Amino acid sequence: MSYQHIIVDDPRPRVRRITLNRPEKRNALNNRLRGEIFEVLEQADRDPEISISILRGAGPCFSAGYDLSADNRVDQPYHSASGPGQWSRHVVEGWFSIWDLAKPVIAQVHGYCLAGGTELATACDVVYVADDAQIGYPPVRLMSPPDMQYHPWLVGMRRAMELMLTGDAMSGREAAEWGYATRSFPLSELESKTLDFAERAAKVPVELQQLNKRSVHRAMEIMGARAAMRAGTEIQALAFTTEASKAYMAGFRRDGGSVKAQLDQRDTTFGDYRTKKE
Repeated sequence: MSYQHIIVDDPRPRVRRITLNRPEKRNALNNRLRGEIFEVLEQADRDPEISISILRGAGPCFSAGYDLSADNRVDQPYHSASGPGQWSRHVVEGWFSIWDLAKPVIAQVHGYCLAGGTELATACDVVYVADDAQIGYPPVRLMSPPDMQYHPWLVGMRRAMELMLTGDAMSGREAAEWGYATRSFPLSELESKTLDFAERAAKVPVELQQLNKRSVHRAMEIMGARAAMRAGTEIQALAFTTEASKAYMAGFRRDGGSVKAQLDQRDTTFGDYRTKKE
């Protein structure tokens, strides 16, 4: 099949791979891209010849987050209840649909993995990252907490607080040490290590592997992970009613120059991300 924003291949036996293919936009997540990801993952979940899927990004990074130049209120790939907080509820429902698939999904992360990109990686079951990847949620600086508030569940309360209060990034190595990622590797080894693991995991019969995956998720859910992340969407919606967030969002127009200027405004004080001086 032909897709606009992804490339699909089967690089190893029983392994499906999805490559986010908007490198000119740093694989920013618009509704079309999200819809194509969900469609192919669901197809893989139904395909008896596939046991595991990989998500990766084309070009210099995994994903810089949601596409702020797009009107993401239009043509959403599935229905979510309307009202305040609709967007955050919508995307969290989508990420949990990956969590709920029978078959495992691996995120292969390099370069920037920011904001909504971190949510996509969080939804995956195994996260392999490049040592020098930059993984963060900078919108907490001037916009809001994350749509999917995964931080305390994956890195613990103290690290979560540090990251949430600054929007700073973890390196790939730090992400693995702190629990966000499964493992980190030199960039030159990332693809081969990801494929080797996928091929190894694909040897387990699907009917058993889905129970292995579900057993880990059920433990997290019993501790409250799903309920907490769903409840967090209301906190995110509340943030948009604050004067600071409203002032920041008032400057957004859906064109590349305006979005870039707003992101520069957000990060210049901190001297990182696209404003970092080499």
